[in-house]
Amino acid sequence: MSANSNWNIANFRAGLVAGLRAADYEPVVIAPQDPEAASRMEALDVDRIEVKIDRSGMNPVADLRLLYDYRRLLRRLRPAAYMSFTIKPNIYGARAAASCGIPAFPNVSGLGTAFIGNGGLQQIVTPLYRWGFRRAAKVFFQNSEDRNLFVERRIVGTARTQVLPGSGVDLDRFTPALMPEGPPTFLLVGRMLRDKGIFEFAEAARHVRRQVPGARFQLLGPVDEGNRTAIGRGQLQEWVRDGTLEYCGTTEDVRPYIAGAWAVALPSYREGLPRSLLEAGAMARPLIATDVPGCRAVVKDGLNGYLCTVRDPLSLANAMIKLAALPAASRFAMGAAARETVAESFGEKRVINAYLEALSDVALSHG
Repeated sequence: MSANSNWNIANFRAGLVAGLRAADYEPVVIAPQDPEAASRMEALDVDRIEVKIDRSGMNPVADLRLLYDYRRLLRRLRPAAYMSFTIKPNIYGARAAASCGIPAFPNVSGLGTAFIGNGGLQQIVTPLYRWGFRRAAKVFFQNSEDRNLFVERRIVGTARTQVLPGSGVDLDRFTPALMPEGPPTFLLVGRMLRDKGIFEFAEAARHVRRQVPGARFQLLGPVDEGNRTAIGRGQLQEWVRDGTLEYCGTTEDVRPYIAGAWAVALPSYREGLPRSLLEAGAMARPLIATDVPGCRAVVKDGLNGYLCTVRDPLSLANAMIKLAALPAASRFAMGAAARETVAESFGEKRVINAYLEALSDVALSHG
């Protein structure tokens, strides 16, 4: 298993690691060292191999070195399969695995900055994906819109694709929580990136307070300074100082923060299938998100939350004001509908079973 950080594996793939081990596989993680995820990786108890990945760099020499490192490691390990997450492990790791005769299962968990708009970066990344996925055994996607885009651009054939319910959510761990008392509180969980709609969230907070004095707006998640759209600590401190937002830092357990919120918001520019919305929905919280791929797969406007216009702080603010004005019983019903949506379609066991079936198919074909 490989991703561009140990944090990605620890935060999103712990259930998959456990599921693979229960099926008598022994996961090995190839990823850069990540001090913030050290304790959680220790808890996973997997073999780990460090590899250097310049996540946002465009240096072809560094990327060729990464391809070489993957080939060297995979030839030594000779694993039953290679599973990857995030862009460079997907492209270079999947290509390296295929060149070694190892079945590759890249997971396109989101298209990121490169596919927001139609800039030059997209023109570079598209042929790289096509090259990397050419011999992949199966390519997993987290929403049908991303899958359709890759098929339309002939990056991968339909027969080798499968849509998963995101990274899934553990429905036994994320259970409904009672609605809190106190002022309306809106929580955004995610990395501190411009593409997550953090600036729109801050601007919406100012609009909402004009009509809902005392409303609270919280951010929870890491500062990801290695990302080209990262929001720096200085900007976060400015919002905290002027009272616009509360920054809650990072945590290994998001549940108390979700339980303390009236709703979880994600005004992202594009998503694969956002884990924060799945976890919030599983805990029976109404959802507010932008009407973009990934988010609209979870949020049913007016049923379990509200959709708003991307990059539009006023649209986001109006959705928050609308939710804050609901009677308590209506908010409770909206949260219950969110739990039902997640329980019916986005349980973690579906993801684990999809991987196990793919591994079984590969074993039979090589049998």
